[in-house]
Order: sequence, then structure tokens, then C-alpha cells
Amino acid sequence: MTEDIQRKLQSELNSFKNVQKELQKAIQTRQQLDGQFNENEIVKQELDILPDDGKVYKSVGPVLIKTELVEAKQNVSKRIDYITKELKRVDDLIVNLEKKQDGHREALQKLQHQFQQAQVKAALHA
Repeated sequence: MTEDIQRKLQSELNSFKNVQKELQKAIQTRQQLDGQFNENEIVKQELDILPDDGKVYKSVGPVLIKTELVEAKQNVSKRIDYITKELKRVDDLIVNLEKKQDGHREALQKLQHQFQQAQVKAALHA
């Protein structure tokens, strides 16, 4: 009886740890996306204050290439849209992983309680 509960407990613990790893990865991804979003917002603000005839250069490797202001603004807007969608996707993933983690935590608590009860019963019958 206690061996069966122990196996279930170990299995649940492994699942819990896997979900924790996934959650940590998702949180790191969220932080990276947040940084990229903030960088692009700053670039957008800088481009917005440039006059229409302002010069914009894009860094491509070790070279600076002149880019049209309109094209630069479009590229930054597209990047911001993409990052916003990715942030939403990762936020949803984090919420789902947190729910999974809570479910595993509850299951672990129940199994630990069952295991303790089984140990007490075994001790009383010994």
C-alpha cells in the first residue's frame, strides 16, 4: 500500500518539477520579450520626433545603411505588433502552467497525507 502511494507521489513530484521548469522558461521568455518591447517602444518614440526629412540608419553587421523614415517606422511598428502578440501568447502559457502547477501541488499534498496515514496504520499493525 505505502509502496504504491510512494510511486504515485514520486510520479506526481516529477510532473510538478517538469511544470516548474516549463514555467521558469516561460517567465524568462516573458522577460526577454518585455525588454525587446521596451527597446522598440523607445525606438518608435525617437522616430516619431524626427522631422520628415530626418536621416535614419540601420545597422547591418558592421555597416550602417540609410533607411527611409517611413520604412523604419513601419518595421518598428511591425516588430511591436509581433512582440505584443508573443507577450499575449506567453502570458496565456504562464497562466496555464501556474494552474497546472497548483493542481500538481494539491495532488502532492493529498498523496503525502495518504502516505502519512498509511505509515501510521502500518506502525499500529506492526
